[in-house]
Formats: sequence, structure tokens, C-alpha cells
Amino acid sequence: MIFKTALEFKEVINRPIKKVPSLRDVTIANVFFENSTRTRISFELAERRLSADIVNFSASSSSVTKGETLLDTVNNILAMKVDMVVMRHPAPGAHHFLAQHIDANIINAGDGTHEHPTQALLDAFSMIEKIGPLKGKKILIVGDILHSRVALSNIYCLQKLGAHVKVCGPPTLIPTFIEKMGVGVEYDVQKALAWCDVANILRIQLERQDIRYIPSIREYTQYFGINKAMIEKVNKDIVIMHPGPINRGVEISSDLADSEYSIILDQVENGVAIRMAVLYLLAAAK
Repeated sequence: MIFKTALEFKEVINRPIKKVPSLRDVTIANVFFENSTRTRISFELAERRLSADIVNFSASSSSVTKGETLLDTVNNILAMKVDMVVMRHPAPGAHHFLAQHIDANIINAGDGTHEHPTQALLDAFSMIEKIGPLKGKKILIVGDILHSRVALSNIYCLQKLGAHVKVCGPPTLIPTFIEKMGVGVEYDVQKALAWCDVANILRIQLERQDIRYIPSIREYTQYFGINKAMIEKVNKDIVIMHPGPINRGVEISSDLADSEYSIILDQVENGVAIRMAVLYLLAAAK
């Protein structure tokens, strides 16, 4: 249902008049307790395309800095007759906590190292658009798996769609429980690339690391960085993805990020369509 609706909205955002009145008179609060560029802009653009009224909230300029609790903050926003809340928060499970205490639609725009559901949906949608149904397809996720909410949500989503998932990265950045989830592990990037149909490349999340998990960025790039020559060596078409932000020359080279293998910009475009679909379907179900 989400993918079908997103396909219809993708047609909308590619026509001269890009707005529909679907969420007219619906007020949505974007509540971001962490910095964000792509996700915040993508949600806001999706909301505007649906003709919703928007309230933007930034924790750095709010009463949170004065000690106000998460629950009080959101309750105050809802008291202003807001219908839906899109929230990013550094604490895993923050959205689940709020959903138990507040009678409103709360959309998870990322919670700590836990999950990022709409990113997984747009990634899967982008894959299907490029290679067709994912049942039986081999999807590789490379990079900082331990700290990535994108990786966890992708694994859940891809497995539901029947794909085979494998992860690759330094042993210190692979969760110990990953194989219990039915996910394969490979430490040789070239072998992993030879196995997969799609490679979703993640950055090293230094801002979430309280200790050093790798000797150096240079060494990470030497062993786990991916470039165009490595893809050409495999001698088959591999779809290259990245949720952003890209650290060019670290986890992915510029020649690969900008190559014919890459659908990174398609992911950005599809993010707006997927988020339009999620907002529309939740509002319709309310």
C-alpha cells in the first residue's frame, strides 16, 4: 500500500504543479532533537506538497535547553492543535514512549542507533524501481552497522520483502547479534560485492562513538572503502546506494558515487514520495 501510494505521489512531484490538497487543514509538527538536513527537508517538502500546515521545532532553540521534558514539550505542541508529529530523537525508543502517552500520530524520523523506518521504505522502493521485486535478491549493507539505525530498519524491511541480506564491515562495527537475525556476515568487501545485487553503503558515525572502534579513517578506507574499479572488477551490474551524508573518499569514492551504478539521487527523490505516502495514509487512518 505504501509503495503503491508513493508511486502515485511520485507522478505528482514530477509534474508542473507539484501540490495536491490531500492534507489541507492538517497541521504537522516537525520536532527534531538532532541535527538533520536530508530527512528534515524531505519531510517538510512532502508536507508542503500535500498542502499541510507546518510547525518546525528545533531543540537547540527550545525550552528543552532549560530542562523541559520530552513529554511536556510534545504535549505543549499538541495543545496548539497539532494533528501529527514527525520526530527525530537521540534516545532509542523515544517514539514508542510518546505513543503510549499521547493520542496523536507520531512518525519516527530516526531514534538514536535504533531505527529509521522511512529511510528503509525509500531504500526498498528505490531498489524495486531499479531491479524489480526483491524476493530472492541479494542485498549488501556495508559500513558502520553497529551505530546505524538505517541498517537495522533496512534489514527488517528487506527480509519482509523476501530479500537475502548480508553485512560487511570491521568486526568491531558488526553487532554480535546480527547472525541471529538471519543476516550473513562478510569481512572481505570484494567477496561481498561479488555476492550482491545491491550494495547500500553507510558512513562511519563518529558522532555516535564514545570509544575508537577503528584504528583510523585512512585504514577503514583502505579495507572497506568502495570505488568504481572494485565494482568493475566484479564484472556484473551492481546497484550502488547511500542514505547520506556521503563522506567522499572515505566509504565511497566520488567516481562511484557519481557513476552509472549509483541511484543515490533517486533515493533522495523517492524519499519525498515515500514520506508523502506515509503522511497521507496515517492521516486517512486517523
